[in-house]
Amino acid sequence: MPATRPASPVIRELGRADYEPTFAAMRAFTDARQPGDADELWIVEHPPVYTLGLGADRAHVLSPHDIPVVQTDRGGEVTYHGPGQVVIYLLMDLRRQKPAGKLYARQFVQRIEQAVIDVLAAYNLDGERIAGAPGIYIASGARKGAKIAALGLKVRGNGCTYHGVSLNVAMDLSPFSWINPCGYSGLATVDMHTMGVEAPLADVQKALAQALVRHLAADPRPEQQSEQPIDSPVRA
Repeated sequence: MPATRPASPVIRELGRADYEPTFAAMRAFTDARQPGDADELWIVEHPPVYTLGLGADRAHVLSPHDIPVVQTDRGGEVTYHGPGQVVIYLLMDLRRQKPAGKLYARQFVQRIEQAVIDVLAAYNLDGERIAGAPGIYIASGARKGAKIAALGLKVRGNGCTYHGVSLNVAMDLSPFSWINPCGYSGLATVDMHTMGVEAPLADVQKALAQALVRHLAADPRPEQQSEQPIDSPVRA
C-alpha cells in the first residue's frame, strides 16, 4: 500500500513574542506530541535577543549591550533575532515523509534553504549557499557574500524537530556587529531593505511559510538519504 502523504503543517501566527517563552513552548509541544499530531510552523517576530547554539563559544558575543543572551539546544553558534526579521519555527515529524518513511536532517536543511532562496528570487534578490558557511548569502553585486538568512535546528531521536529559520527583512542591523555572527568574525549581514526591497514583514512571512510548505511536501531524493543522523543539533 503506498505511503500516505503527510498533511500540510498547521501555520500559527504568534505575532511579536519574547524568545524564552517561545523556546519553552516549542520544547513543551515536542515533549507532548503524539505520532498522529499535525506538524506546525510557528511564525513569530522577536524583540532583540541573542541566542547560542549548543556548540557556541561565548567569546563570539563581543559586546551584547543590553540585549539578553539565551542558551538554546539548537545547532550552530550565536545569532541575533529582532524586530523586522521573519522567524519561522518548524515543528515537524521527519519520519512521516515519504517514500522512505524518513526525511533525513540534511535534506530537511536543504529544503529550508531552498525555500529562502525562492522567496528572495520572488523579490528579485539572488541568494545562494556557501560551502562550509551554512545559511543563505547574497550571490551577486556589491554585497555578494553578505548573510541574509540563518537557520538552526534540533532533531530529536524520535525524528521530531524544532527551532527553525530567520530571514532579515527590514531590521536595525547594528546588533549583528556586536557579535561574530554564526561564529564568523567580520561576517557582513544584510536585510532585504538594505538590498533595495521594500516589503511588509507580513508579506514576507506569508511567502516564506508558503515556500516551506511547498518544499517540505516534495518527495525526498534517494541520493540525499545518507547524511545527518537523527537526534542531533543541526548547525546552519
